[in-house]
Amino acid sequence: MAEAPVVVVRGEAYREVAPELARFTVTATARDRDREATLARLAERAAAVRVLLDGAEPAVVRRETDQLRVWPETKRSSERVVAYHGSVSTTVTVTDFTALGELMLRLADQDQVEVAGPWWSLRPDSPAYREARHAAVADALARAREYAEALGARVTGLLELADTGPGGQPMVLQAVMKGGPGGEAPPELELDPRSQPVQASVEARFRISEPVLG
Repeated sequence: MAEAPVVVVRGEAYREVAPELARFTVTATARDRDREATLARLAERAAAVRVLLDGAEPAVVRRETDQLRVWPETKRSSERVVAYHGSVSTTVTVTDFTALGELMLRLADQDQVEVAGPWWSLRPDSPAYREARHAAVADALARAREYAEALGARVTGLLELADTGPGGQPMVLQAVMKGGPGGEAPPELELDPRSQPVQASVEARFRISEPVLG
């Protein structure tokens, strides 16, 4: 008995959706000839950053310390220490974009603080990924039916379905702001979230009825 004919198709879906998360980094730095003074200044500036982030909740949903660095600066061709440097970086995740610009500027207005970002993205479990996968399967089925119709046949069953898509990749937008002596209210900054591409693709093998040829 001859095997039933098969049609192999690729289904694809592409969407651009609004981001759900914004991440940025804030780095406090200090420098002094005296090591203890450097550490004290760094701790003071890091504490000021924490106070601002505490006041920004619940817009700030996560903050994570990335790196703490303290290192000596030596004179060229010598091991004699001429100064000590220190820095502490924190990655901040925000979901309320209306507060994002103001928060970043307030942080950048602090003494010896650098702010970089934001990086826009979707949540790992965003419904946008599921919707794209469903759309890719629907596209594959529609293509299979069109090919079958062109042959005078119809789709009778699914043999195999494979996910071949890369998934959504977050787009990046970065700005760097460095703080100076505080005291004055920071200017207003309005940010435009960048749409996130979400794509999915599948390869499917469908069984079809006997074609009507001729």
